Amino acid sequence: MDFHNFFLFVLTEFALSASPGPAVMLVVAYGITVGWKKAVFAILGILTANAIYFTISATGLGALIVASRTLFSVVKWLGVAYLAYLGLSAIFGRPSPITASRLDSCNASGWKIWFSGLTLQLANPKALIFFIAILPQFLNPAANIPSQMIWLAAGSIIPEFFILIGYAALAGKMQTIATRPSFARITDRVAGSLMLAVAMIVAAIQQ
Repeated sequence: MDFHNFFLFVLTEFALSASPGPAVMLVVAYGITVGWKKAVFAILGILTANAIYFTISATGLGALIVASRTLFSVVKWLGVAYLAYLGLSAIFGRPSPITASRLDSCNASGWKIWFSGLTLQLANPKALIFFIAILPQFLNPAANIPSQMIWLAAGSIIPEFFILIGYAALAGKMQTIATRPSFARITDRVAGSLMLAVAMIVAAIQQ
């Protein structure tokens, strides 16, 4: 792996990961409702999706998905629907992984939180386009492609993990106050609004 290309890729990924976007908003929403430790499940879901993107980019399947408007739309709108469901559940008081007033944070299902993160990232067509359009620019076609993909995956996933952990930790500092009965419903509405905002951002992305 060429060190110069790798360094430039890590800088690019760092800037994109640190910029507030759907992934950051999701992590913050979970951080203030269920705490930073539970928010890690959402982070792992997001990074699982990124690992899937690296895999399909390496095999060329990504180009086929981008080319298929129907498949593209199905993936996106299923994700939007699920994220909107979580947001509305929090706002209207129905138990879900993101509600603080109806769900003990210790009992919030890690798998459901992980699935939310996975769904968010898989529903984001912009992420797939990034992997198809940007990633190849950092590859040397004359060198070992699988080896380069492993390096680039590590250079993407590891920094993003720590960046999102930082956002989760900052949001988690509010969690003690946010889950008090007097504040819990307000927290639910804030977290639900964040989730709806994420759904709308993803829905607005055009192929």
